[in-house]
Amino acid sequence: MSFEHTSVLLKETIDSLNIKEDGIYVDGTLGGGGHAYEICRRLGSGGRLIGIDQDEAAIFAAGERLKEFGDKVTIVRSNYSHMKQVLSDLSITGVDGIMLDLGVSSYQIDTVSRGFTYRHVAPLDMRMDQRQEMTAKDIVNHYSEHQLFRMIRDYGEDRFAKNIAKHIVRARQERELQTTEDLTEIIKAAIPMKVRKTGGHPAKKTFQAIRIELNHELEVLKDSLEDMAMLLHDSGRLSVITFHSLEDRIVKNQFRRFENPCECPPDFPICVCNKKPLGKVVTRKAILPCEEEIQENKRSKSAKLRVFLRTSQPN
Repeated sequence: MSFEHTSVLLKETIDSLNIKEDGIYVDGTLGGGGHAYEICRRLGSGGRLIGIDQDEAAIFAAGERLKEFGDKVTIVRSNYSHMKQVLSDLSITGVDGIMLDLGVSSYQIDTVSRGFTYRHVAPLDMRMDQRQEMTAKDIVNHYSEHQLFRMIRDYGEDRFAKNIAKHIVRARQERELQTTEDLTEIIKAAIPMKVRKTGGHPAKKTFQAIRIELNHELEVLKDSLEDMAMLLHDSGRLSVITFHSLEDRIVKNQFRRFENPCECPPDFPICVCNKKPLGKVVTRKAILPCEEEIQENKRSKSAKLRVFLRTSQPN
């Protein structure tokens, strides 16, 4: 199966990076290379793109797509949380722009064997990086009932988290849960019929929760954004596309903190913590896909783009 993924908010993201011909840019979630291709098209002979992804299929697909740009492009198989080290290894100390597209790619969802979707029968996998040993199967079969409840409540924001966790533990006592179908049927049984008729797919939130937990998605995001902001040159931009409220909240709050890092109590007459702003938030409100894009690509519906501008002396 070829790596196909429609790049969400493509024009908006590329525009937000304010690309310079001789700049250095990083795509921390390279995927099939859609955003990266548009960045490379705008680079001159002195420009450079560093693409990072932990998925082997993405690395191969992006390499094929971007090979026309030759040595302007460097692709590294890693997690974007290691961006600082990746750039250091390439003797790069600062960049002009960084972008992240945090969605699961269409390729990952549509490759049934990866186990990301509840719509097909597949092994319980869900690993973004298949070099990782732990899978969704391990979480479902070995987490305690309280751990499952916390995960589904916090990462799936599902009001039936307690009941779903209870049903999973009860079912696995009879036999090991091995497939997406095994899990989906248990979740259905844990949610009242009238809710199943009116809501979306009953397994959607639990599958999201397991994927986030397994791949440490929120911790990685929260722990990485400041490093990225610090890597930017003056006037460099950090553009992040999120697909659910948990990610978006982290990006929004971190960007606000970068703009106003002071930790002094509000009644202090002057700042004594000496924490200096890193820059300013460009997007007071998140940029959303237009109706036309949503019609063409249903998976873009929940996308939000936020942009931070690094400045040496913020206004």
